[in-house]
Amino acid sequence: MPASPSRGRGRAPQTDRGRGRAPQPQRSRHKRPSSPRPPRVSVLEQALDAAAQLPEPAPRDFAQLGLPSPLVTVLARRGIHQPFAIQARTLPDALAGRDVLGRAQTGSGKTLGFGLPMLTRLVPGSNRRTPPGAPRGLVLVPTRELARQVADAIAPLGHPLYLRVTTVYGGAPMGRQIEALRRGVDIVVATPGRLIDLLERGALHLGDVEISVLDEADHMADLGFLPAVTQILDQTPAGTQRMLFSATLDRGVDRLVERYLSDPAIHAIAAAASPVEDVDHHLFVVRREHKVSIATQIAMRPARTLFFVRTKHGADRLAKQLTTGGAAGVAIHGNLNQGQRQRALDGFASGRSRVLVATDVAARGIHVDDVDLVVHFDPPADPKDYLHRSGRTARAGSTGTVVCFAEPDQQREVARMLAGAAVSAATAEVRPDAEIVAELARSGEPVVLTALPVRDARPQGAQHGQRRTGAKPSGRTPRSRNPQPGNRAERRAAHHAKQPR
Repeated sequence: MPASPSRGRGRAPQTDRGRGRAPQPQRSRHKRPSSPRPPRVSVLEQALDAAAQLPEPAPRDFAQLGLPSPLVTVLARRGIHQPFAIQARTLPDALAGRDVLGRAQTGSGKTLGFGLPMLTRLVPGSNRRTPPGAPRGLVLVPTRELARQVADAIAPLGHPLYLRVTTVYGGAPMGRQIEALRRGVDIVVATPGRLIDLLERGALHLGDVEISVLDEADHMADLGFLPAVTQILDQTPAGTQRMLFSATLDRGVDRLVERYLSDPAIHAIAAAASPVEDVDHHLFVVRREHKVSIATQIAMRPARTLFFVRTKHGADRLAKQLTTGGAAGVAIHGNLNQGQRQRALDGFASGRSRVLVATDVAARGIHVDDVDLVVHFDPPADPKDYLHRSGRTARAGSTGTVVCFAEPDQQREVARMLAGAAVSAATAEVRPDAEIVAELARSGEPVVLTALPVRDARPQGAQHGQRRTGAKPSGRTPRSRNPQPGNRAERRAAHHAKQPR
């Protein structure tokens, strides 16, 4: 009989560890309800999805939506007469002072969707001088490029109403930003990191903020800014109006909504699907040695083309390769200072540079109209990145084309990624002489593979009877280990043409 309790005592630790039979149903019952966050997220997501399915509101102009006449006049002077869909949905609630949760793609007009209510709210106090470092309106954005884009959209509308707008972001001299704040501003458009720096220096305080906006909150979550965003919003007065725009509600964005938005009006347009529906998607299965040649042919087209790569070094390298091939390209990535980044963007937006090569971090900071072709030179890591990159085309109701390169051993993985993005792409094995490449290029004289420089740069020793051919003072180009058939005569002719006569 004593053995029985001993066995029972021996089994107790096993059952506590889940190896006995009795605790198993208890653990499974415990696991089933132990994920409260997905239902909470899904409720908000479902509300946004339902809002996106609502019928389009009856066409109304800005005055009919409740915008005050001074702003209507300013808009008309700038040729803006009819609101976009997201503006028509959000303006009545935002002008009434309600908190707003919105979802709309980049290029849909959402900047004025929150900018116009902010200007309207701040106009009554525009005749009094704002204390130094005490803005009344705050817009938080994830990147410095987006900060400039938002400020460029709002500032011209605020200027005739005596509302001053300034930008605050990293990569630019802090002293100039502090001086602008000291002169007094009504609206600050900022990235979270630099704003925290200014708060800690005492150059800025948020106690007078009447309205605050979080734009592209999901991207701020991707970049790890949510703790800084929380710290910032905690310093704004409770009960003030807040608006949040985000493509998704994961990675903690849902908690921001619950913590800082009070009974928000929820508005969305069918934006999540627009990068799929309004764009022709192509998957090019390309051998590695052909990628640059095909990219160069495409880059020769007369319209703006945006290439995406995975790394900063890759962006610089591809821009140089495209330029060498005859399609002048500029790169934009995180290693450039703000002046360099802005010059690259300005050149691309103005048309001086028709080709821009960017990294993923820069993707959301690029807001340029009339980009009708996006090329994923390096395939993105996940469906979300694919949609973010592809969203640089087909803006504001236009159409576009997206091409994704995949090397043969990447094809299956990239196909799964496209399926996750709900994208149906026309797939083809593509070589430099493919008709579809010439069609995309739309160039009278397409670049051929033999015109590209051989970049197998390291000299090789004498192997298998091969003569050493390192670079010499004469300028002779090192011979590739894998010369393309038919190229030797062309290289020899080019070499002799360079020799002094």
